Amino acid sequence: MRPIDIRKYKQDIRIEARAKRNLIDPEIRKQNDLKIAENVRKLYQYASADTILVYVSTPIEISTEQIIKNAWADSKKVAVPRCISGTRDMEFHYINSFDDLSPGTFYVLEPPADYPIVTDFTKCLMLLPSITVDINGYRLGYGMGYYDRYMSRYTGFSAVLCYSDEIRHHLYHGRFDRPANAIISEQRIKTCKRIQPKFSQSF
Repeated sequence: MRPIDIRKYKQDIRIEARAKRNLIDPEIRKQNDLKIAENVRKLYQYASADTILVYVSTPIEISTEQIIKNAWADSKKVAVPRCISGTRDMEFHYINSFDDLSPGTFYVLEPPADYPIVTDFTKCLMLLPSITVDINGYRLGYGMGYYDRYMSRYTGFSAVLCYSDEIRHHLYHGRFDRPANAIISEQRIKTCKRIQPKFSQSF
């Protein structure tokens, strides 16, 4: 099969998926976000986790506000990402309140740099953002690569948050992309099978 330009492929899918998400009625999105938050709570790995690693959502993303509130109500620790200046890397810092956050990289709310960093992934659950994902857990994010870099050293369980009609049968992926262990939508929780990666790309 003829190799594809993986960067152009991802960018084309990203534009298409963002446009589709922007067309969703705001009230339906709100309802689906709450259903996703409920399904996160139903995940076995959520029940057994001490710490939830979760992004602080922007308007285009599936909201994580209720997920974070639920985690605190369930006596779990919450850690959110902070981008490391001058790099494409990030760290997860523990927070105790939304008041701990302030605009940082790309104006996304972030914790202060001196807040404690998560280093032990033994009882962690990571919730990943996506604009679309395939049935094997390969997600398409927003193009900066922060999560792919972090996932290369993360050893805990991970789940992608995605609306049900955004889940695709297959997405081409690069050699550095890491699949999640599960997909959580407003309709269901899907465990992803681990497969031997196959690449079709050009650079």
